[in-house]
Amino acid sequence: MPKILRTVAELRSALAEYHARAEVIGFVPTMGALHEGHGMLLERCAEECPVRVLSIFVNPTQFGPSEDFSRYPRTFEADLELARSKGVQYVFAPSVEDIYPAGFNTFIDVAGVSEPLCGAFRPGHFRGVATVVHRLFQIVRPQVAYFGQKDLQQCLVIDRMVKDLELPLKIAICPTVREAAGLAKSSRNRYLSAQEREKSTIIWRAMEQARRGFEAGESDVQVLLGRALDVMKTVPEFQIQYCEIRSLPNLEKIERIQGPAALAIAGFLGKTRLIDNHIFT
Repeated sequence: MPKILRTVAELRSALAEYHARAEVIGFVPTMGALHEGHGMLLERCAEECPVRVLSIFVNPTQFGPSEDFSRYPRTFEADLELARSKGVQYVFAPSVEDIYPAGFNTFIDVAGVSEPLCGAFRPGHFRGVATVVHRLFQIVRPQVAYFGQKDLQQCLVIDRMVKDLELPLKIAICPTVREAAGLAKSSRNRYLSAQEREKSTIIWRAMEQARRGFEAGESDVQVLLGRALDVMKTVPEFQIQYCEIRSLPNLEKIERIQGPAALAIAGFLGKTRLIDNHIFT
């Protein structure tokens, strides 16, 4: 079983010898409620890094006042078992007071890439993400940190922060892990009813329709979005929040795909917010 570290002091003490020997530390930051997507990140970390650290911390600063912080799934014992099976050596599970000590009043805003898509609908979300991830990076001091493509905008925000602040680590973005019918693995999927889970495949099917159009030679953004939206209209229960194609890595508006770009979709089935994306290359 991995060693559980509850405080910043414990974590730093446990990793001190590895830092002294300049060993490669791999880090997977999470909010817990782990699933196969996290498992894939942990597997890659185990393949590439001799020292493996997983953090489990439900970060209050990235939740809006009407969002699901209080009911966000917390499954610590099951998380530990998955961590053990994937070769994690250290689980960092701090308190809010450890991450944000009394008087903490410094936050990180990553302009530009944080503003469209989820940033437009979740004010302050990426401010909270960037701040907690930077804080964790400063505590763990990893050489590599692993994130999933399902949260593409989050990955881009963190990568921009790392580059702008010249943090000494690599960000590894790993492919989205999906259920058999195409739904992207997410901790929030457990909120879905059986009927909602069945309807949730509409996102995957819409992205596939756009992908097929692009591979057939279509590059006009509005045409490709039209293909995706026509599919999503067949499930009116899915309340679309956004469906956009943006450039990579800066998420700028484009009229035609002429380089790396992403189709990003977000919306609600019942009370559950789902996000997904497909990268055009």
